[in-house]
Amino acid sequence: MTYTVEPRVDAYIDALPEWQRAICREVRELVHAADPEVVETIKRTRQPYFVLQGNICALLAAKDHVNVFVYDGGIVRDPEGIITAGHENKTARTVAFREGEKINAPALTAMFRQIIANNRAGGWRKLKAERGQAG
Repeated sequence: MTYTVEPRVDAYIDALPEWQRAICREVRELVHAADPEVVETIKRTRQPYFVLQGNICALLAAKDHVNVFVYDGGIVRDPEGIITAGHENKTARTVAFREGEKINAPALTAMFRQIIANNRAGGWRKLKAERGQAG
């Protein structure tokens, strides 16, 4: 897939251990494959974000895992149970990957597509308000 890379995102990923680079690169490919209009950027000084009419996800490598923060306001369904933390978080939930773990690409891609659709519909905050949900 062809997309415009942000050199600072490349620099972030390239500085990681090989197994974390592989995870970040796969997530990057998946989020861009979810919609060709996705843009990558850096926020919070050095953290890679993927955006389209709002945040979709962000990457954060930790010592023994990689966190993918999905900015869905907790409204995107997770039928395959890939969310690993932040179930009660009002803004973002986490999908964490450890060395040797396989990414559930279909489930993560479906989540990205729903977040993008929600962003295009005004964002999760608007959608929650319309549904009468707190958050």
